[in-house]
Amino acid sequence: MAHVRWEKGGEADLIKLEGEAIVLRSSIPSPPGSRLVGALTSASGELRVKVHTSKRQPDGAFVLEGRLIDTTRELRLRLIGCVVPQHAGDASLDTPQAGR
Repeated sequence: MAHVRWEKGGEADLIKLEGEAIVLRSSIPSPPGSRLVGALTSASGELRVKVHTSKRQPDGAFVLEGRLIDTTRELRLRLIGCVVPQHAGDASLDTPQAGR
């Protein structure tokens, strides 16, 4: 699982990565159009995301959808290997395929 600590505080887990599109479960919200920068805790690397949507969940967390900015191929491959497994019955959270 890829765990991220945001520079401005808070943390997130990677849920989905498909091409440049990314979905994270975050402890903090971020408005559409904003840019978040964070450090991966499981591997070295800086994650930069431009946020498209931020949706509050019933448990108080936020699902952030956006796109990766300036991500190297190496980091993207590490992220693909760290995606949180899909929950049974949750069709909105697809597991990425390495061939994409």
